[in-house]
Formats: sequence, C-alpha cells, structure tokens
Amino acid sequence: MSPPKLTWLITGCSSGFGLSLARAVLAGGHNVIASSRNPSRTPDLVAEVESKGGKWVQLDANSPESGKVITELERGGDHIDVLANNAGYCVYAPVETATEDEVKAQMETMFFGPLRLIQAVLPYMRQRKSGVIVNMSSGASLDGTNTMGVYAGAKAGLDALTKILAKEVAPFNIRTLTVVLGTFNTNMPNSVILGETPLPNDYKGKFTEQVQQLLVGGKIKPNGDKEKAMQAVFEVVAGVGVGQGRQSEKLLPLGSDMTPRLKGAQDYLGHALKVFGSVTNSVDVDKQ
Repeated sequence: MSPPKLTWLITGCSSGFGLSLARAVLAGGHNVIASSRNPSRTPDLVAEVESKGGKWVQLDANSPESGKVITELERGGDHIDVLANNAGYCVYAPVETATEDEVKAQMETMFFGPLRLIQAVLPYMRQRKSGVIVNMSSGASLDGTNTMGVYAGAKAGLDALTKILAKEVAPFNIRTLTVVLGTFNTNMPNSVILGETPLPNDYKGKFTEQVQQLLVGGKIKPNGDKEKAMQAVFEVVAGVGVGQGRQSEKLLPLGSDMTPRLKGAQDYLGHALKVFGSVTNSVDVDKQ
C-alpha cells in the first residue's frame, strides 16, 4: 500500500527551508498549505504553489492570534496532518550585550510562535488520533558559534519542550520530529542582523568580533543544500525514500557540519559522567 497523502501546514514559506519544503511536499503528491507573514510580497511564489494545487495563507507566527489560522483551516475542511514550524531569524550578539528586547523578540519567533501553533493544532490531531509536529532546529542548540547565544537558547528551549511533548502525545498516535540543521544555502547568511549594542572594547580582536566581521562580510560559506535537506525531511515524515521504516524517529540531523557537533555533544556529556560520575551517585538521601 502506498503511504497516505498528508496535508502540511508550513510556516515561513517566502524563502529558504520553508519554500524548499513546500516544493518537495507538492512534488511528492501531498497537499500543502504554505504560509508567510506577508504573502503580497511574493506573488510569484503564491502563484507557483497554488498552480500546483496548494494553498497559501497569511500567518504571522509572532501574533498571539496565530492559532486562529489553524482553527479556520480546520473548520473549512483543511485537516492538518503535519505542522512544520520553520519561520525564524537570528540576531548575532554576545550574551553580555544582547538587549532584553532582542532576547524577547527571538523567543517570540523561535519559541512562543511554534508553541502557539502546536497548542492550536493538537486538539484536532488528538481527535483524529494522528499527526506529526515538525520543528526546524539548529546545530546552534547543541554547540553554537560565538554571538549566537540567544538564538541557540531559543532553539534549545523548543527542542527540550518537544522531547516532553513527544511523550505526552504518543498515546494519541501523534509524533514529533526535530530537524537539527547545520549551515545551508538559505538567505540567512545574506540577511545578518547584528545586536544593536556595540561590542565593548575588551571584545576587540577576540573571536566574537571576528565572527561578526565574517558574518557582515559574507565570508561564512554554508555546506548544505537546502533542497536536498528538505527532500529528506519530506521523506522521513512521509515514510518514503530514506524515511521508509523510520517514521518513528524523533531527531533528524542534517548537514555534514552536524557530525562533529553531535560527536561533541556526546563527548561533553560523556566527559561529565566520567569526571563526576561518582559524585553524581553520592548525593542521594542515605538509605535506612
């Protein structure tokens, strides 16, 4: 039997991963509801998706009312089988100088935005006893480069939440997939946003300043191909190609630069257990 055709709601489709994923899903014969904050800015893309049988809706992930989009779609007969949270951006600033407004804005887009949509779609998925939540994450959540602390914190927060979510919704046949992405040929390297606070003099000449200079100069070259990556995401969710028999997997790392990061995370945890294992196990309440 061929896998069922799924309806995907994808955020952030005006460029990058969102657009590539929408195209992969449509090419795979599934249904797409693409979304962006301002569809009028990309009429050619809207026309492309709709000409292939998809739909494009206005959705601002930062809006407290964003969940109403899902309610309207469901009531209109568009039953969402896959929610792909992709919309995002990064402010590059050292943790010391990141302003509270910058931190709040990052958390709004990277954490609260996806959370609102997850909470809005879960009642419908739970009622149907099926569904997939896909969250696009970043290697920064494991080990990011200097100046990416706030972005990494927002991504890591959503990653941790999703691990617990997976346990809570498993009884309803709903699954999650966290896609941990390395560096890719999206618009992100060309739309660098530096923190508004100038670097203190002590950072001059340090690696943090060097990273900012490389970013502004466009000298950080990505490794990954976004089309190949999103094809892999589609296949893992749909259970075809590389995803055949792997639909229950919860973590999908993509990009060759993710291999050393994953090994680094293993080493980081393993080192702590090796050094402090005896201490870890020595602080329990004494048994009577």
